[in-house]
Amino acid sequence: MQYTERDAEMFRRTAAAIEAEIGKVIVGQRALIRQTLITLIAGGNALLEGVPGLAKTTLIRTLSEAVDCQFSRIQFTPDLMPADIIGTTIIAEDEQGQKEFRFQRGPIFSNLVLADEINRATPKTQSALLEAMQEHTVSVARTSYKLEEPFFVLATQNPLEMEGTYPLPEAQLDRFFFKINVPFPSPQELVEIAQRTTGTDQAKPQKVINGATLIQLQQMARSVPVATHVLSYAARIISATHPDSPLAPEQVKRYVSYGSSPRGMQALILAGKIAALLDGRTNVAFRDLREMATPTLRHRIILSFEGQAEGVNSESIVNSILESIKEEA
Repeated sequence: MQYTERDAEMFRRTAAAIEAEIGKVIVGQRALIRQTLITLIAGGNALLEGVPGLAKTTLIRTLSEAVDCQFSRIQFTPDLMPADIIGTTIIAEDEQGQKEFRFQRGPIFSNLVLADEINRATPKTQSALLEAMQEHTVSVARTSYKLEEPFFVLATQNPLEMEGTYPLPEAQLDRFFFKINVPFPSPQELVEIAQRTTGTDQAKPQKVINGATLIQLQQMARSVPVATHVLSYAARIISATHPDSPLAPEQVKRYVSYGSSPRGMQALILAGKIAALLDGRTNVAFRDLREMATPTLRHRIILSFEGQAEGVNSESIVNSILESIKEEA
């Protein structure tokens, strides 16, 4: 379906209205809000990482209030079991007194699922999210259940505490569309936070869109055309994350063990399309891909032992790639 400039303006205004409602509760953090919204419109999953008290959970809960979708929150703990997430089969009695097995659905059967402190659960429990995140289905015994669209998993984790936590495996990290780092607020923002949260008035976000409208925005984003030379630029960026690629800069060859999977390419292009629409354009530019590269790739680049020992982070790796890969029309 072909969309017009008028449709693009409607897209931008709707996104701006969602951001404004979130801004009633969340102080500052414009990049965080924008990247979370892009994930939502892309139909992807986001991993928010930041120290305690930075309103990660509040942001996701506020987003669920601005979008008229079913919301559920799962608090991940070491004793959480997969059945606590996807549900379990119970013995139930019908009206005639006959006993039967019945599937009791878990909190994963929602539109927006908050996986709070996801790295506190064991790998066995974390893996219960894999099928839902990628295929939007849940399999129990021999039966598969389709999750209602739209469906998103927005997870949080604390990078400070390592004791009693289980780092997410690469296979699950790759299923997150974005990994979003939550920065500490500025002194001016801290003042605003205190003024908003220590008084008697509490802001209440209003519903902006429903699930059906959100699906329309997702379809509109996917219809944005991408020129061949822009696709080629994205492909060169992804290839340059691999140390054995001739496009890889010296920093990648020295400090990276594994680069991005093709999912990184898919996420980069889709994020670029949404960024273009949010900027009022119906075509993807090089700058859209550069802007989206860090949240798309920071969790898809696996550092080598030498890179970890020298304190190299994935953001600096992405920056070196963007500096080395030239834009070619």
